[in-house]
Amino acid sequence: MENSAFANIAIIEKEEVVNLTFPSDHVVVEPSKKERLLSDLHKATSLGNLSKHKVDITFEDNEGVKKVNTTIWAITEKSVLLKKGVFLPIHRIHSVDLL
Repeated sequence: MENSAFANIAIIEKEEVVNLTFPSDHVVVEPSKKERLLSDLHKATSLGNLSKHKVDITFEDNEGVKKVNTTIWAITEKSVLLKKGVFLPIHRIHSVDLL
């Protein structure tokens, strides 16, 4: 999905992510888009660690598309780690806006 399709999405706080349910299917399937997403996640992690720079992460849980403005602290093979030990599965992330 393109970011323009996300005009009316719910904006949530990072603390709410732990209460969400994430399906197992991937929201980004095209290889070039997956590669771009991973690149953006790595950039966002560097910015988060170096300057506590926040990013907008657009993702999808079982109820629909949501957005969170937060700092990414680390990336694992399957998840991104936000502040306070909150994990967000990479396979459910549509995009990262580095602002």
